[in-house]
Amino acid sequence: MGERKKHMPVLLSEAVDALGVFPGGRYVDGTLGRAGHAREIVGRGGRVLGIDRDEQAVAEVGAMNIDGLEIARGNHGDVEQIARSRGWNEVDGVLLDLGVSSPQLDEAGRGFSFLRDGPLDMRMDRSGRVSAADIVNGMSAEELARIFRELGEEPQSRRIACAIVEARETGRRFSTTVELAEFIGKIVGRHGGRNPATRVFQALRMEVNDELGELRRALAGGLSILREGGRFAVITFESLTDREVKRFFAAHAGREISLQQGGSEWRGETPRVRLLSRKAVTASKKEIFENPRSRSAKLRVAEKE
Repeated sequence: MGERKKHMPVLLSEAVDALGVFPGGRYVDGTLGRAGHAREIVGRGGRVLGIDRDEQAVAEVGAMNIDGLEIARGNHGDVEQIARSRGWNEVDGVLLDLGVSSPQLDEAGRGFSFLRDGPLDMRMDRSGRVSAADIVNGMSAEELARIFRELGEEPQSRRIACAIVEARETGRRFSTTVELAEFIGKIVGRHGGRNPATRVFQALRMEVNDELGELRRALAGGLSILREGGRFAVITFESLTDREVKRFFAAHAGREISLQQGGSEWRGETPRVRLLSRKAVTASKKEIFENPRSRSAKLRVAEKE
């Protein structure tokens, strides 16, 4: 299988600094991965409940025997239920590092990347029933176009979807990553540096893993277990998920509305939060050079009031 590349956690110092970690504090890492952020939190004296749906990640981190880290297998959308079931009813910080981990991308058998030929899978939890191949080979042109448009923001979503269905009608089945990527490339051509299959692969991955649904549940659940003054840090890698986080935090930050009769009142979603920065934190030039996957990362942080 070849040597696996070392996993490099994105925005490591920025995210952990933003959480305001202190000795004895309790923190939930809802997307544990290979525990890059969790180890830094533990190193600063915090205790961590790490959650991940990937059985391989849970097994690998479990074998590290990290003092101060408690591991639970599950979806970050269930962060509230998982935390409360383990007695973590009120915590000092919650971290979500969304997207695909380096080991998932680098292992061809997981089917996340068109840079390595592998089965068209993309399941973060391999016990899940639906793979990317099931979607590509089973959904109608209308359904595929919607997924490519809404989750991948693909401008040629309908053209690609119709071409896939037309190919299926001749008996073709798509089973590998490179096969699908090359097919899309022939349909739309290459313009600029981005691979023409990039948006479609993003859309399929997000659909297979219900990433938007899980994110919405994780944001609500994570905020509910934060103590007053606790901080919520979220790292995103797509404009779609970044907008979701930005809207959620903005809604709970609310705003003062001037009243016609004079004075003002606060309007927004509860519980209230304070935005630590109106602008997302991005990776430094040094980090991007050392880890190109950090280029699209954005960190947003809010503090519960």
